[in-house]
Amino acid sequence: MENGTEVTEFILVGLTNDPKLQIPLFLVFSLIYLITLAGNLGMMVLILMDSRLHNPMYFFLSNLSLVDFGYSTAVTPKVMAGLLTGDKVMSYNACVTQFFFFVAFITAESFLLASMAYDRYAAVCKPLHYTTIMTTGVCARLVIGCYICGFLNASIHTGNIFSLSFCRANVVDHFFCDAPPLLALSCSDNYISEMVIFLVVGLNDFFSVLVILISYLFIFITILRMHASEGRQKAFSTCASHLTAVSIFYGTGTFMYLQPSSSHSMDTDKMASMFYTMVIPMLNPVVYSMRNKEVTSAFKKTVEKAKSFIGFIF
Repeated sequence: MENGTEVTEFILVGLTNDPKLQIPLFLVFSLIYLITLAGNLGMMVLILMDSRLHNPMYFFLSNLSLVDFGYSTAVTPKVMAGLLTGDKVMSYNACVTQFFFFVAFITAESFLLASMAYDRYAAVCKPLHYTTIMTTGVCARLVIGCYICGFLNASIHTGNIFSLSFCRANVVDHFFCDAPPLLALSCSDNYISEMVIFLVVGLNDFFSVLVILISYLFIFITILRMHASEGRQKAFSTCASHLTAVSIFYGTGTFMYLQPSSSHSMDTDKMASMFYTMVIPMLNPVVYSMRNKEVTSAFKKTVEKAKSFIGFIF
């Protein structure tokens, strides 16, 4: 195979070739995916149905749930199918599609996290001007910008990776089509491609992390000036949970992409990839939403309505 167009399919090595682990891993990932679907889709429906949650913070949360659902669905079902049936073959076009949507949604998430940090800055530091700062138009433009950046970034990376020649082999030492294992397969000179990934991912991460850090710096300064210890403790707790999730998200992404391919250990990369493709989308509804009293109250109200409706029918 002399160029990328002659490659018709890729074979995904997956997480393990041990037959005894296939079914247990399938059950674990099925449970994770079901929790991810229930948590993220449930959050979107809850925010849509309850008028008390129609404000900027929950608008961003609903979109965060959408992108979590998006990139988890781009990866996890194929992993589950491979574990259950043993079929780990993916066509060239399917690999391109999976890679594109994964990158698009995960990039959109990074910018959504930055937008959410800015929203919290406006709410904590500028409470009297919050409604004039975070208007419906501003929120819509921020979210649309996140998706535009996501799909633009995905187009750059997809064109960058799949313009390479794959003439060594078509066995991808990973459980999905990701940049590092695909670069390892290429027989082209990868220097420019690696530099493109490094620069684009680096700029995206730098901008997003800078917005988050500046926002939380001002938030912490405002919190320290508060006189009520109870309000200060509650605010610190909320920020700590947010920053922990952000650290995991950016830490695993930086570990994966901001290092040369020669430094990659595929086993280590697989473990890191499991965090940001499966675990983080499952945890985000809990970290960002389920601890919120307004969301808990709306959920209880929805359950009570559902019980009343079922009781009325039967």
